[in-house]
Amino acid sequence: MTNEVVDQGRRRFLTATTAVVGAAGVVTAVVPFIKSWQPSARSKAAGAPVTADIGKVKSGQMLKYPWRGMPVFVVNRTDEQLATLSDKTLESHLKDPNSDETSQQPDYAKNVTRSIKPQWLVMIGICTHLGCSPEFKPKIGPEPFDPDWKSGFFCPCHKSRYDIAGRVYDGVPAPSNMVIPPYHFIDDTHVEIGVDPAKGGA
Repeated sequence: MTNEVVDQGRRRFLTATTAVVGAAGVVTAVVPFIKSWQPSARSKAAGAPVTADIGKVKSGQMLKYPWRGMPVFVVNRTDEQLATLSDKTLESHLKDPNSDETSQQPDYAKNVTRSIKPQWLVMIGICTHLGCSPEFKPKIGPEPFDPDWKSGFFCPCHKSRYDIAGRVYDGVPAPSNMVIPPYHFIDDTHVEIGVDPAKGGA
């Protein structure tokens, strides 16, 4: 009788111990597995907003900033460059002069300058044809690829051209205007790329 009591007690002890050890093993195996579902620090950083210091960007100059693995062009446009954007002759050579393709820019950039502030262009620097990065061609005047060049961007891969607002020319391989990302001005010298102005500021 005593042996039966002892055996039952031992059995309960062994069962409980096995259950505890098994549960610990499951937790040890599951925690890393669940953590693998969470984005890494690098992934978070890749999608995080980027603050661009534009205080030293001179008139007519462009700087590049990385955002989500893509180059973002920030251009300080001159008055002369801005004047070309309302040139009706130029508009007649563009595929989408009024930025009617809404997927290419936020609503607040659906204007002739495709920007919040006319002076500043903030644009993803990727050609909409096959993903090359176009060259900045700021000079207004004849170029080998266009005798009546108004300044803008030229893709050396397949010769697509864009004006100084990133609007694509007609008759080139690129199908649409370059993309304007969400952004807003933190102050007069800083732009935050990746945040809509309604959520971030002016």
